[in-house]
Amino acid sequence: MKVLKGQDPSAIKEAGRIIREGGIVVFPTETVYGLGADAFNPQAVARVFEVKKRPFFDPLIVHVKDPKDLEELCEGVDQRAKKLIERFWPGPLTLVLPKKDKVPDIVTSGLKTVAVRMPSHPIALSLIRESQTFIAAPSANSFGKLSPTRVEHVLRDIGDKVDLILDGGPCEVGVESTILALYPRPTLLRPGGIPREEIERLIGKLESHPSREKPLAPGELPKHYSPHTPLRIIREGEKIPEGLKIGLLAFKRPREGPFWAVEVLSEKGDLREAASRFFEALHRLDQLGLDLILAEPLPEEGLGLAIMDRLRKAEGEREA
Repeated sequence: MKVLKGQDPSAIKEAGRIIREGGIVVFPTETVYGLGADAFNPQAVARVFEVKKRPFFDPLIVHVKDPKDLEELCEGVDQRAKKLIERFWPGPLTLVLPKKDKVPDIVTSGLKTVAVRMPSHPIALSLIRESQTFIAAPSANSFGKLSPTRVEHVLRDIGDKVDLILDGGPCEVGVESTILALYPRPTLLRPGGIPREEIERLIGKLESHPSREKPLAPGELPKHYSPHTPLRIIREGEKIPEGLKIGLLAFKRPREGPFWAVEVLSEKGDLREAASRFFEALHRLDQLGLDLILAEPLPEEGLGLAIMDRLRKAEGEREA
């Protein structure tokens, strides 16, 4: 396994060759680092599932370099999708659309739809172009664990299991893409890098989709995005446990308490800054050998909705 600077054209050429030959490559996007394979090579895609230890019923996102690429992947793109693509692509919005038969079932977990997005990160786009195919890629981490926003996060987790890592520095957005299904009605499957409010201003009210045992899109399972250290969201009036080595994930400022370590997401209360620092802060807390991470709730608006979604899934089901 090699780590190369993604800005180097020779590194992109090597990564593209690896994808074309059925290998797997870690690459940066504006959201998190992805673990990519040729979307039309079922054996390569199967290796992605194997490295991540990801269940085969959890579909992947196919990354494209141009909206015109949907003609090869999707049966149709209606006016709502075209409006969303014009406004938000390239960027952190994934659309779930009816798929063409040529898309392998392993990519879509046997569903008749495919999740597609066009990333805005220049290294990701260069890699897709050089690969001469489309890249199926989940986040580059073990299934259910914290998503990586830096190369170091990948190296600690799955770095020895991949063929090449392209280093593009820290990810700008820091949480995964928003996932939206358009059929039969516009439905928010996963909050993410594009706030729900911005989408609703463009195409109207979105329905909410509860997590399912068989997901329609990545990240829908009730426990996901989890650190190794147990995590709990702080409820109003809740007492801090005693006798434990506890870390705090705070929104704007530290609160009083017997904390061994504190990570503040945004001292000025900026939800965009908080999102960009979210996984990185959790990774740091998770490396400290704590007994527990306590997380403050954030306002459930804009990118705060995506952060709270990740926190609830990191916490999982909690005893009353």
